[in-house]
Amino acid sequence: MTDAQPPRGTVKAGDGARASSPAAPRPRRRATDWRKRLEITLLAGPAIFVFVGFVIFPVVLAGYYGFFRWKGFGPATDFVGFDNYKIIFQDSAFHDVLLHNGFILVLSLVIQGPIAVVLALLLNRSIRGRSLIRVLIFVPYIISEVIVGIGWGLMLQTSGAVNGLLDSIGLGAFKADWLSDPKIAIWSLMVIISWKYIGFAVILFLAGLQSIPSELFEAAAIDGASYWQTQRTITLPLLGPTVRIWAFLSIIGSLQLFDLVFIIWGQYVASTAGTSTMATYMVANGRTSGNFGYGSAVAVVMFLISLVIALIYQRFVLRRDTAGALTSGKK
Repeated sequence: MTDAQPPRGTVKAGDGARASSPAAPRPRRRATDWRKRLEITLLAGPAIFVFVGFVIFPVVLAGYYGFFRWKGFGPATDFVGFDNYKIIFQDSAFHDVLLHNGFILVLSLVIQGPIAVVLALLLNRSIRGRSLIRVLIFVPYIISEVIVGIGWGLMLQTSGAVNGLLDSIGLGAFKADWLSDPKIAIWSLMVIISWKYIGFAVILFLAGLQSIPSELFEAAAIDGASYWQTQRTITLPLLGPTVRIWAFLSIIGSLQLFDLVFIIWGQYVASTAGTSTMATYMVANGRTSGNFGYGSAVAVVMFLISLVIALIYQRFVLRRDTAGALTSGKK
C-alpha cells in the first residue's frame, strides 16, 4: 500500500516556511536618482562655477598676495609674511576708517529702519496717490551711484545749490562747508546714504506687510484694538523677519561702502573730511600707492570682518527665522 497523499491545499512540513517567506526584493535601478543628480549638476553647476571663479578664487588669491610686497604685475617674489597685516592693525588711519564704518553702520540702522517702517505702514494703507509715492521713494535706489554722487557733490559744494537755497530763504547763517568740514561731512554722507537706500527698505517692508494675513487685523478690530495697538502687537512682530533680513543687508553694505565716498570725496579728501572707509583705504594704500600686496591684505581683513559679523548675526539674530519661527526662537 502506498503512502497516503496529502490532501490538496495542504503543504508538507518544512515547505510552509519556504512558501510563506516573501521573495527577496530585487535591487531597483537607481536611474531616477542619477537623473536627479544630473539635473542638479546641470542647473547648479554654472552658478557654482561662477561663484568659485569670481568669489572664492579671488579671495584665495588676495590671501596669497597679502603675504608679499607686490606691485601688481609679474610674479610675487618679495615675501614679507604677516608684515602687511601688522602694518594694517598698527596704522592709525585704519583705526579711523574702522570707526567711520562702525558709525555708518549704526546710523544706517537707526535712521533708515524707523523711517522706512513708518513709510511702509503709511503706504500700506489706502491713500490717494499711493502708487506714485511708492515709485518716487524707490527711484533713488535704482539711480546709479555715479549720478547720485556727482549730483549731491555739486549741490553740497560751498557755492552749491544747498547754500544758495539757504541764502535765498534768509537762512544764510546756516551755510556750511558740507563736504570738507570733518564735523559735518559724515552727517552729509548719512543724508545721502539714507536718501538713496531708504527706498529699498520701504519696498522690502511693504512686501513683508503683504504677507501678513488680513484676518488677524479683522480679529483685532472686532476685539476693539486701535490702529496703533494693532501695529504694535500684530504688524511689527510679524514684520520682524523682514526687518532682520534688511538689517543684515544694511550691515554688510555699510562695511563695504565705497562708491559714494570715492565719487564725492575722492580717496584723499575722504580721509581729511572724516568720511573714509575700509574700501577707500584699501584703494588709496593699495592700488593707488602701487602696493597691491598691501591692498590685498586689507581686502582680506575686510572680508574676515564682514564674515565674522555675518556669522555672528546669523547665529544669534537670524537663527529664529531659519528655524522656522516668526517671533520666537523657542518651540
